[in-house]
Amino acid sequence: MSSNPIKALAGQTVIYGMGTIVPRLLNYLLVPLYTRVFAPGVYGQITDLYAWIAFLLALLTYGMETTFFRYTQKENPDKVFNNIISCIITTTGIFLILYCCLYQNFAHLIQYEHNTQYVLFLGIIVALDALTAVPFAKLRRNNKAKLFTIIKIANVTLCVALNLFFLLVIPETALAISDKVFGPQAGLLVWVLISNVLSSFLSLLLLLPQFKGYHFELEKNFIRPMLAYALPILLINLVGMVNEVADKILIKYLTPIPDAESLAMLGMTGGEYALQQLGIYGANFKLAVLMTIFIQMFRYASEPFFFGKAKDRNAPELYAKVMTYFVIFCLLIFLGVMLYIDVLKYFIGRGGSNYHEGLIIVPIVLIANMFYGIVFNLSIWFKLTDRTFSGTIISIIGASVTLLCLFILVPRIGYLGAAIAHLGCYTIMMLVSYLWGQKVFPVPYQVGRIVMYIALAVGLFLISTIFGDYSLAIRLTINTLLILVYLGIVFVFERKNPLKI
Repeated sequence: MSSNPIKALAGQTVIYGMGTIVPRLLNYLLVPLYTRVFAPGVYGQITDLYAWIAFLLALLTYGMETTFFRYTQKENPDKVFNNIISCIITTTGIFLILYCCLYQNFAHLIQYEHNTQYVLFLGIIVALDALTAVPFAKLRRNNKAKLFTIIKIANVTLCVALNLFFLLVIPETALAISDKVFGPQAGLLVWVLISNVLSSFLSLLLLLPQFKGYHFELEKNFIRPMLAYALPILLINLVGMVNEVADKILIKYLTPIPDAESLAMLGMTGGEYALQQLGIYGANFKLAVLMTIFIQMFRYASEPFFFGKAKDRNAPELYAKVMTYFVIFCLLIFLGVMLYIDVLKYFIGRGGSNYHEGLIIVPIVLIANMFYGIVFNLSIWFKLTDRTFSGTIISIIGASVTLLCLFILVPRIGYLGAAIAHLGCYTIMMLVSYLWGQKVFPVPYQVGRIVMYIALAVGLFLISTIFGDYSLAIRLTINTLLILVYLGIVFVFERKNPLKI
């Protein structure tokens, strides 16, 4: 490993990034496809269904990825894997049996009584992804980042290829088949879910070599402390999913609906209008994808890195440096997206598209996602001290802020309130985690420097808005200069740091 741990982490982040950024970017190509093939109301259904997938997946993996990393430090890694994967197989099997019996009831509950097949495929996707979670963690633990990357890219490549095939190459044939098999209400959206099922199954097949030497093993005395460790992580993940997906689930219930006359002019029902608003929100949320990608790839690389460096004498100083560099890069992404938004907006619809009316949420979501990344960095204090329940409390506080803001703001200002709820949640979680963590596991974070960089980036963005009435070429030229100003100031301040970027 490199003598410079920051460079080592950066290298691992890049490798894992190939397994995260390439699939995400490939998947991102589906956004312009979906926003051109599907009306905002149908895209709202996609947003809604995938929010439920994320929530149920957090439930079905119940913190076992983090538990795997923690207990392979203490116990025989093969024994840990056998017990954890046996737990996952058992609970996933029970879930799948019960779900197949009850999915129609669930479909009625979430207002898909006319498209219960959507909900059935949703459950199958969740089950397949749950079975692959720990094998993927095993690859990360064994530093097999390249194999991790290959499997991730294969998964998304198949998913994108199938989407393109069904939605662009044979849309009429695909529609005729879905009408015959699932009924006229199914439409082309059902093929989006079928594509996901097939790609998730491919991942499971490619991960089968990770089961070599596996045998079913559930030792009560061995698994009990792991479950005790995982339970708070499960609660954190579930509450975290409230923070992540509650907006996408609740908008269709909370968004203000126009009066009957206005709806008649729009040619839609109240329910269709609500799904349209959700679709606009979901599409614009995707414009923050670069921030999400970076945070995800950083998370994959940093979690084993943080645990591996825990016993080093200089670990707190190292964690502080990582935080500063993390924020610097997140702010570069923020500026890159916002200063080139006039170009990037065409990823979610043609000129004049209904989707573009939601661009107002993009800067809010970008900053919120950066704060989420900061919260993840801060979370090392309770993970390394085995105080995972403290993380649960912090997540519950964040979820409370999310739900409070959603129920207060969305009925008044629509999906803009959902974006503000996202920001408010992670702002409060960040502050609470920092203040609490400094009392338990002090880390000398460079707070002043971080605040300065945030103020600089936001200031440069606000300066760019002054030139909103200029031509596109002039705006892009000025905005490029503003990014160079940011990079120049960062270089000046960081060149004297002991550990350089």
